[in-house]
Amino acid sequence: MPAPKQDTVPVTCPRCGYTQPEPRGAYSTVCKSCQQHFRLNEVLSPAAGALGRKVVLEQKRVRCFQCGTELEAPRAAASTMCKRCSSYVDLSDYRITQTLSKNFRTHGWVVIEEKGYLLNTDTLAGEAVVKGRVIGKLATERALEVHTTARIQGSLNPGLLVVPAGQRFWWGEPLRVGGAEIAGELAAGLESSGTVVLRTTARLFGKITARNLVVEPGAVFVGEAKVGPGKASY
Repeated sequence: MPAPKQDTVPVTCPRCGYTQPEPRGAYSTVCKSCQQHFRLNEVLSPAAGALGRKVVLEQKRVRCFQCGTELEAPRAAASTMCKRCSSYVDLSDYRITQTLSKNFRTHGWVVIEEKGYLLNTDTLAGEAVVKGRVIGKLATERALEVHTTARIQGSLNPGLLVVPAGQRFWWGEPLRVGGAEIAGELAAGLESSGTVVLRTTARLFGKITARNLVVEPGAVFVGEAKVGPGKASY
């Protein structure tokens, strides 16, 4: 009997306009044309698909790492300069496929592939995907997506912790996060200053302390939860 076809949706790269099929439950992907990493929920709206290549002209807001000034830069730009302190502001994406000892400070993506090994690092990224090994400090402004193959030693400080459907992640101490979106399996305590969302396919084992908790039908949660204003307000 042939295997059932995977449920896919067409997604359009926000950088080059290339359209490709992706699993409906995926959180992020890489463009097969220009290698841009992007989140699916940013491009699945009808408006984004209609714009096509015009999306390249969109602006995004970032902050100077040095002085904190808010800046506007083209979404496709690799860098910009702070209009206040003249500091270089990195907007590039980085894909790590081998052993590397380096610090990153970028508003773009840092993607550690399965064979990638980022060690002795102190990294701040706009978003990150970890499929390989990390030793050091890793912080993200927005999403930190972790996969089953991830091996992390050090500290994590994600704006949004993401465990995609079909993936598993274990962490031995409470994770401080801005928010969390769990569609796979997570064994860890969460201390969230925002909202924790357990998708239908989620399995979470641990203690949750958060301002808000959303549990979709079908999600499995084994542990205890403290939810409400003032919770995890670090």
